Amino acid sequence: KFVRATYAYKTAGDVKIDADVYRAKEKEFSPVVVWLHGGALIMGGRDSVPKQLLELCRKESYALVSFDYRLAPEVKLPDIIEDVKDAFRWLDEQGPKLHIDPKRIVVAGGSAGGYLTLMTGVCAKPRPLALVSYWGYGDVDGDWYTKASAHYRKAAPLVSKDEADKAVGSRVLTGTTGGDGQKVRGIYYLYLRQNGLWTREVTGFDPATERRKLDPYCPVRNVTGAYPPTMLVHGTEDTDVPYQLSADMAKVLADNRVQHELMTVRGAGHGLSGGDRKLIDAANAKAMEFIRRHLKADE
Repeated sequence: KFVRATYAYKTAGDVKIDADVYRAKEKEFSPVVVWLHGGALIMGGRDSVPKQLLELCRKESYALVSFDYRLAPEVKLPDIIEDVKDAFRWLDEQGPKLHIDPKRIVVAGGSAGGYLTLMTGVCAKPRPLALVSYWGYGDVDGDWYTKASAHYRKAAPLVSKDEADKAVGSRVLTGTTGGDGQKVRGIYYLYLRQNGLWTREVTGFDPATERRKLDPYCPVRNVTGAYPPTMLVHGTEDTDVPYQLSADMAKVLADNRVQHELMTVRGAGHGLSGGDRKLIDAANAKAMEFIRRHLKADE
């Protein structure tokens, strides 16, 4: 039986930050898959675990842990990364009590969660055994995020600053699922992308004058030979996070001789939307096999 329990892994001020732990009760010291949700670091929540990951964990008797984290712009990127570090610290300390093995971790995440997954290869302790980044990114200050997005200026009506400001700022959130929180904060995200303001508003740093302060938050600039084996899954027609971001990460991994694979899904958009079903199924199957391989007990 696969059961879910919720724990507060951290309290920041008066904000409680939760983790969902799914596991087979009778199974002791299971390996663990950690899921980090997407949503541009502005929206989303821990209940967005993909079905294929839950199925894999149920079938293989892995634990699955899905973490929330505080969302921007009410907090900035350094605080979000602190939450991620604290999440892994909590998992390391509490793992044995939860009947899970915190030394056998694979991390996966989509979009901004893919970015955070790549960051865990730099900042999480103990270092994960492997990473799966779905349509993620290795930098937060490229032109794609710091310049106005032609796609978002055409794909949706232009959002005014007043409209954007009304959507955020009332309190610190750790999830926006349920109600209209997701939709409202999506308006703010649109405004940032339409005006090239995401980096400044989410990180708290000006990419034009403070690029060096952003270096620690760009995994593509922090890869060493000790970086975990990594699988990158990305569609070539992604209009939100350009495919090139995963290609750039793959190149740096290759330069540092890090085991990796770039699963290119031709013709697919963000989240592999509009892609050929066979290609998507093949990419997902490869990712599941990658996780299995890295969580196998040492022979």
